[in-house]
Amino acid sequence: MTTTSETTALTARVRERLAEHHPGLPVGELRTLPGGHSGLTYRIAAGPVSYVVKAVPPGQRPVGRNDVLRQARVLRALAGSPVPVPGVVAVDEAEPAWFAMEFVDGEAIEPVLDEHRLDPGLCRERMLALAPVLSELHRAEVAGAEPLLPTGELERWNRTMRAVPAELRPGAEDVLAALATAIPVGIEPTLTHGDFRLGNVLCVDEQPTAVVDWEIWGYGDPRIDLGWFLLFADHRNFPLLGRAVPGLPGEDELLAAYLDGRPEPPDLDWFRALARTKMAAIMGHNLRRHREGKHHDPDQERLPPTIAAMIRTARDLLARRS
Repeated sequence: MTTTSETTALTARVRERLAEHHPGLPVGELRTLPGGHSGLTYRIAAGPVSYVVKAVPPGQRPVGRNDVLRQARVLRALAGSPVPVPGVVAVDEAEPAWFAMEFVDGEAIEPVLDEHRLDPGLCRERMLALAPVLSELHRAEVAGAEPLLPTGELERWNRTMRAVPAELRPGAEDVLAALATAIPVGIEPTLTHGDFRLGNVLCVDEQPTAVVDWEIWGYGDPRIDLGWFLLFADHRNFPLLGRAVPGLPGEDELLAAYLDGRPEPPDLDWFRALARTKMAAIMGHNLRRHREGKHHDPDQERLPPTIAAMIRTARDLLARRS
């Protein structure tokens, strides 16, 4: 938990830097911004202009989701590209590190999972508008670290899945084995977001205004992003959780919008099965934490049918390939 003195010290550092950008204008206080999933996330105003600040929690190492400077690097690299991202205005590498970026108007809503009152037609337009953004993201010239191959991605979610009690993941062992025996040959690595979907993109009307939540971006196989994005096209993938949205584009239509006339990448069904395995592993992990009392959230009890459906449809996709 962050103390008042730590927040005060961070506020002073942020205000000093923003004052350099806005001489003569008052700079406000840091206000916690709900919804952030990495580090500490705040909103602050400099006169009429608002910014979002992401900071490493005091006393924690800047690794993984807390490596906010890594997020700042990819945002700066994408500035001016066809991929809309918030502009970074200040970076401070002194511990605890932080960076400030533009506050972008818009709402991030996952049509088949979130509670909302959006017009179904608007949901359709947003999803179709987002597919070309993912395509542009995969064409962006942003160098990353060592490319993450399909083997590494499978190993990651294999470990997560096997940490979930067996009774919460029926059939998972068969799916993991099938994935492991049919790993596709890698293709040219690209920038990957890691969690690309409408819930992580701010939109105004039908237009995407900023792709956000870059905590797990990497450099790897673009089919990893694509399989994940397509998963959110159908509410039936999420029993007890999903909501029907009339007219929402299905996986085939979204894929066509992404490809824009290019040929479908090879072995896409393997990556669609991997996306389902990943979702089952994440949900199983969250349910386990709830049942063990590590994070009390009774809503997690709604997850078992979706976990089972993810594993079942992953198995079906893999069987279709053989």
